[in-house]
Amino acid sequence: MAPPFDLDTSPLSEESRKIAEQELRETPENVAKALQELRELLKNDDTMYFKDDDETLMIFLRPCKFYAKSAYELMKRVSDFKLKYKDNLENLMPEDEKQAFTEHNVVNVLTNRDNKGRRVLLVNVGGSWDTSKVTSDQLFRIFYLIHEAAVLEPETQVRGVVVIMDFDGLSLKQISAFSPAFSLKLLSFIQDAMPLRLKEVHMVKQPFIFKMVWQIFKPFIKEKLKNRIFFHGSKMSSLHKYIEPSHLPKDYDGTMPKIDYTGADWYPCIEKYSDHIRTFNTFGYVKK
Repeated sequence: MAPPFDLDTSPLSEESRKIAEQELRETPENVAKALQELRELLKNDDTMYFKDDDETLMIFLRPCKFYAKSAYELMKRVSDFKLKYKDNLENLMPEDEKQAFTEHNVVNVLTNRDNKGRRVLLVNVGGSWDTSKVTSDQLFRIFYLIHEAAVLEPETQVRGVVVIMDFDGLSLKQISAFSPAFSLKLLSFIQDAMPLRLKEVHMVKQPFIFKMVWQIFKPFIKEKLKNRIFFHGSKMSSLHKYIEPSHLPKDYDGTMPKIDYTGADWYPCIEKYSDHIRTFNTFGYVKK
């Protein structure tokens, strides 16, 4: 069991192994075949560079249910995304966003998994988000760094992630930061270039003016994601239909203690995996 502010890089539990087999076609035969095929596809493509060790390839094969061609296409989309947003992402390291991470509690991760074993990412984009201190670009960069760490957890690769977007105290100040360009970038990443299984997105405590934010996001949302977004307002009983109160903090009417930690507590964990992030930064299209 990993300490609360650390990654769990241990092998899959027996239960997760069964889930992987049922949901992801993860059998020894399928894994061996997919690894070999994906390696071959990468070897024959001199436009892209990705490490081809088992651990790296599994990051891309699991969300694609061990179809090598699909994992290869995902790698291409990751490369496209990194090229398109290279001004934001090129050589991005945790220390580049240390201040935003440690001094402003915009992005947090619950220390516990939910009742389905999924990681829960918490994004505070209401009144507590000071957009003059943390821009929407920085918010995205923090999100990106966290995903680079999360892909190292086999349990998360299989069980997936859930996002809670907390809009408590949302005002026009925050709404102005949700530009169409930011929305497009965030949603392109989530839908096309994130090698994680995003199971659900929960919008909570959103006030009436949230409708303005939704109008900005809506045009970029594809059907698959649309079916995974749920709106709860201040009704936490509605959220509890998806995440049991036994696995939620008091902040969301759960039975666990109120959240008394922030992104600052998680920062050393992200920093600890700097070598992995540095390696991840080398993946993508080969510079000509």
